[in-house]
Amino acid sequence: MRVVFGLMLLIAGQAAGQGRGQLQQEMLLAHNQVRARVGVPPLAWSAELARYAQEWAELLLERREFGHRPVTPLGENLFAISGGVSSPRKVVGVWAAEGRDYNYRTNRCKGVCGHYTQIVWRETRQVGCGVARGGGREVWVCNYDPPGNWDGRRPY
Repeated sequence: MRVVFGLMLLIAGQAAGQGRGQLQQEMLLAHNQVRARVGVPPLAWSAELARYAQEWAELLLERREFGHRPVTPLGENLFAISGGVSSPRKVVGVWAAEGRDYNYRTNRCKGVCGHYTQIVWRETRQVGCGVARGGGREVWVCNYDPPGNWDGRRPY
C-alpha cells in the first residue's frame, strides 16, 4: 500500500480549505485567460483527464521523480515546487510565461515554449489537472485532449 502524506486531490476531496470545484475553476480560468489573449476557443474541464493527471501526480510525488508519462495519447504539462506552495494561477503563469520566447511569425522558440504552445493549441478542447502535495513538495500535472505541439504546425 502506498502512502502519500499531505496529498492534495484537485478533483476529489478538500484541500487547504479550498473545495475541488474552486481549484478546478481556477485552473480552467487560468488556462482560458491565456487562450483568450491569442483568440483561441476556451477549454472545457474533463474529469476523466483530471483523474488521469491526478494519478500521475501522485505517482511522481510518491517516487520523488519528475517527468512525463512515458506513453500517453494526450498533451501533458508538468510543474513541481519544493519548499513552497503554488496555485493554479501561478502554475499556469509559469507555463504561459514561455510565450515571450515564442515567435509566431517564424513558429520558432528561443528556449522552452512547449508548455505555452500546449496551452494555446487551437485544436485542444479539454483539460484536466491534478496536484499532489507531501514532504514539502508539490507536483502539478495537466493533460490535454487532443494534444498539441505537432512539429511544423503553429499552435493557433
